[in-house]
Amino acid sequence: MTLTLIEILFSPAPEFLEEAWSRLKNFKLGRMRRFFSGLACCALFAWLATAASPPHAAPQGQPLPNPLQSINEECTAFAFAPDGRIVFSVRRVFPKHKVLMQRDDIWIASAASKKRRIVDGEKLITGPDDFSYTVRALRWSPDGTRLTAELETRTMVNEQGETREGVAALLLDDGGREIKISGGDSIIPNAENAAWLDDGATVVYLLEAIKPRLLFTINTVRPVAGRGGPLVANAFYSAAAWDAQRHMGVAIERDERLAYAPKVVLLDLIKQVRRVLVEIEGFAGGLTISPSGEKMAYFRDGEILEIREISKPEKATRVRVPFGNYQWSRDERRILIKRGPERRSDSLVWVRLADSDFAPILHELTFRDFMISPDGRRVGVMIPGKGNIVVYPLE
Repeated sequence: MTLTLIEILFSPAPEFLEEAWSRLKNFKLGRMRRFFSGLACCALFAWLATAASPPHAAPQGQPLPNPLQSINEECTAFAFAPDGRIVFSVRRVFPKHKVLMQRDDIWIASAASKKRRIVDGEKLITGPDDFSYTVRALRWSPDGTRLTAELETRTMVNEQGETREGVAALLLDDGGREIKISGGDSIIPNAENAAWLDDGATVVYLLEAIKPRLLFTINTVRPVAGRGGPLVANAFYSAAAWDAQRHMGVAIERDERLAYAPKVVLLDLIKQVRRVLVEIEGFAGGLTISPSGEKMAYFRDGEILEIREISKPEKATRVRVPFGNYQWSRDERRILIKRGPERRSDSLVWVRLADSDFAPILHELTFRDFMISPDGRRVGVMIPGKGNIVVYPLE
């Protein structure tokens, strides 16, 4: 099906235009207009040359399953709560002091699609006036009463529009009230992968130790007490995954010089102790814990996923699958994977772990992001360009 010129011009912007726009958030308005006018012309001609069919129309005669829920907003991140609610962030751009700022709003939608805004980004005071942020990840506490929002931050450093970029974790309850750390505010500077544990009092997170994002330390903080610090002194990690409900985690431990083979370690996040499980030959990313907490997985390289039982870590099951973002099925027999880099659109594929059998879903349409609900019965997908979220039943 060929698009007409009018249909192309008025259809949603493709992802590269969205990315270009996101890089202009803190430009002064005059500079922005001049820059964007040239960029838009180049991008438009490229788009016209490649646009040939609607990106999210199902093949003729093969209708998509009826969606269970839709959120028609320009979303930047989302997450399912244990009770079925969805928290999502919506892009919010506004002018301030002749500068375009971005401070995303945060909303919660019920399973009946009733939604309410819990954070007004323009009114959220988390830094200086020229502080902007994009929400890039949202995580619920195990009991569904608290949230962490991972922010990608930008702060203006001079009048020429240069910015300093960073990350931070914002602590909230599900009513949008900031949870302040005793003696501070609700922000943990430089924190990544922050999550509430099931005790309702402890937050665990990563801090960059060796740039650029080569090694991290694992840290905890108890906001009410205001106490926190490294989980294990003088220990460094390439990645970590949390089982917040069981107060445990697994991590890839490395020496400071990356001279020795990586080790998989088991972490007790409350007692703050570690135990070496096994030394591994390679680690390329994608560390996860299965829903039962009994298995872990990671990419050994760009095409081999290794799966190990935590109680028997010396034995590995290897599955040939292209590198990508993946999540476990509830029965832990399959993974649902979006191949390629994070936030790059691609189709979703079930991979059966017993024999590496592939089974595409949703007619192999491409999506920017996805998430399986905690009960394993639904999958939420983010539409490229638009940022809309659609929830489908998961077979």
